[in-house]
Amino acid sequence: MANKTDSPSTRLDDAARAGWLYYVAGNTQEEIASKLGISRQSAQRLVSLSVSEGLIKVRLDHPIGRCMDLAARLKSRFALDLVEVVPSDPASTSTTIGLAEAAAAEIERWLKRPDPIIMAIGTGRTLKAAIEQLMPMECPHHKVVALTGSIAPDGSAAFYNVIFNVADTVKARSFPMPLPVIASSAREREMLHSQPMIRETLALAAQADVTFVGVGEIGPDAPLYLDGFISDDELKALQKAGAVGEICGWSFDADGKLIEGLTNERVASASIPSRENSLVIAIAMGRKKLPGIRATLSRRLVNGIITDEATAEGLLA
Repeated sequence: MANKTDSPSTRLDDAARAGWLYYVAGNTQEEIASKLGISRQSAQRLVSLSVSEGLIKVRLDHPIGRCMDLAARLKSRFALDLVEVVPSDPASTSTTIGLAEAAAAEIERWLKRPDPIIMAIGTGRTLKAAIEQLMPMECPHHKVVALTGSIAPDGSAAFYNVIFNVADTVKARSFPMPLPVIASSAREREMLHSQPMIRETLALAAQADVTFVGVGEIGPDAPLYLDGFISDDELKALQKAGAVGEICGWSFDADGKLIEGLTNERVASASIPSRENSLVIAIAMGRKKLPGIRATLSRRLVNGIITDEATAEGLLA
């Protein structure tokens, strides 16, 4: 075994074996050491390596009473169809930990359905982190459609557009939106949306059975601003107009109403699918996002949410 673990690739192979034996087969570290012909200390290191290298993805599958209580209260307060609240880690500054795993589990539940579905996907850091947690699957009977454009301001592929990641991982039919996130003018957006291929993609998005979106803030750390989709002047104009959040580029105020004009007249994204006929799930957490998340729920721009304890408490305060 010592010779086998000399190279990085064989060491990862051994870590995968050790991780499977420990987390799936339920072996103790002593049993793993015996089966792999290594010391107990080496077995312990390999099990740890299987987690740190992402070979094993651990999810909490125990109903925590406080999280369940917060979820029930959120569901009642905002008349939601789906709520999941994950534990908060006070020591962590991550905006995706726990949330990405829970979102991945929900996405997988839909993809495991035997009957064909249409899944619409937004964009953003949390969604990208969730997609990276997905287990490889074979889902050729499902369709996954992007709600947002896949082209960044400099003409490159938008980094946080995840439609291609989904397609590669779950082998479902994918339908990207080959558009800029925000067009240069309202006229350009109208022209782009009139193209037959784009019209078909927009129509498919409107038929989504389930939709997963992120909620962006409108402030100094606004994703639209940091990623170069809007300028400093445009950000200030949105703030002056009362914008507190955005979904797929669509900016809205504290009442959840879309901001008239400004960048909204140039957003090339599809409209948010109907909440009457489908499930639209927001994946978001964080103090800075509270005004936007609250507006989203109050206006029923979404009818489902996956968030964390601290954010749930803030929404109910």
